[in-house]
Amino acid sequence: MSTTTAVAPLTIEDAELLIGTARRAAEDAAVTVSVTVLDAGGNLLAFRRDDRAVLISGETSTRKAYTALQLNAPTAGLVDAVQPGGLFHTLPTALDRPLLFIAGGVPVHRGGRLIGAIGVGGGAPEQDHAFATAAVQALA
Repeated sequence: MSTTTAVAPLTIEDAELLIGTARRAAEDAAVTVSVTVLDAGGNLLAFRRDDRAVLISGETSTRKAYTALQLNAPTAGLVDAVQPGGLFHTLPTALDRPLLFIAGGVPVHRGGRLIGAIGVGGGAPEQDHAFATAAVQALA
């Protein structure tokens, strides 16, 4: 008989910490961003768009989070995977949301299990990745 250990899901409090940490990191870098947090099922748990952020940054942050969740990997490391000959080159694009292979999406784990994802949009891809990564590290 196998036993499994229960892992707490991503909560609103977790999402608030993720968003707050990412936003503070962005503010410190003088960048305006949108931040999306999805739960393990891909449902929107929390979202925050800075009033000065470009409107499309909200869609971008959501698609980055969705991509990180679906593939259980930071989007920063997936760019080569979608190039011809790459691991995900033939990945179907007829999903609920199109995937977005630009840095800024990071999966969130607890107890070794995937419990959600964060996406940051609005800065340069490397900045968005750093902001999302800082947020996930703050949750750990």
